[in-house]
Amino acid sequence: MNFKNDVEAVDALRKSNNRLMSEITKAIYGQDKIIQEVLISLFSNGHCLLVGVPGLAKTLLVNTIANVLGLKYNRIQFTPDLMPSDITGSEILNETRRFEFIKGPLFANIILADEINRTPPKTQAALLEAMQEKAVTVSGKRYVLDKPFFVLATQNPIEQEGTYPLPEAQLDRFMFNIWLDYPKLEDEITIVNNTTSDIDINLEQVVSAEEILYYQKLIRRVPINPNVIEYAVSLAAKSRPNTEHAHSITNQYLNWGAGPRASQYLVLGAKTHAVLNDKYSPDIEDVKAVATSIMRHRIIRNYKAEAEGVSVDDIIDELVK
Repeated sequence: MNFKNDVEAVDALRKSNNRLMSEITKAIYGQDKIIQEVLISLFSNGHCLLVGVPGLAKTLLVNTIANVLGLKYNRIQFTPDLMPSDITGSEILNETRRFEFIKGPLFANIILADEINRTPPKTQAALLEAMQEKAVTVSGKRYVLDKPFFVLATQNPIEQEGTYPLPEAQLDRFMFNIWLDYPKLEDEITIVNNTTSDIDINLEQVVSAEEILYYQKLIRRVPINPNVIEYAVSLAAKSRPNTEHAHSITNQYLNWGAGPRASQYLVLGAKTHAVLNDKYSPDIEDVKAVATSIMRHRIIRNYKAEAEGVSVDDIIDELVK
């Protein structure tokens, strides 16, 4: 990557993002905001949890993104009998009677962890360790994963029988918790028309692995005003009940608030959001733009909030105000 300066590199990232959006929306209709949040997470070197009912194209979205990025992609269907070695890999005795490590499906650039809440905690932990450490440990040996490494996990909010909900400490590893809703009527008409005919969609590769790694480092070099960092940190602090900076709605409706990782992701997300929206430095509006998806899985409502029908998003909206 040969750029004269970071301003030129930021312009290139913005152009790449626009081309990515153009390619992805050939196959995914009416989900522009969702696509943009996934790309923000990718360029911020974070991971995404996609929550939505079946049939909302979660799998197609991940597959499409992998195709236009030209990255190695693996889909892991999480089931109750899935073992950690099924995803990390295992050692086998080869023909020369030596132990040989056979890589599991985690050794790819983009991982679709389909229905992550359907597998036991031990296997969830193996995935989450890989997300955090960018490596796996098998039989006492550490194996570094390919870069970039990006996990998109899906979760079905219905049919909760026989599931293993992710603990809050593990949910915290995801940068974004993105809720997919039903498409608008006109978008659904387009979806049905295009998926029930013989229309052939050709997707072009837009960005390489090397470019993604460069852009991830570039985002960290984006300058940010101290008052924006202060706003991001104070926003997370306001969500912590019974503390010095707690908001009144926090003390009323929350059992637990967002930790420091939320503050870090608010800053990184704001930087990426700014760059992709024609700015060279983020402002408070950029923090607000990413706040809901970053904080919604990091705060825990109390019984009073549930009884009065106050949602997590309602509370975050009040904190942002």
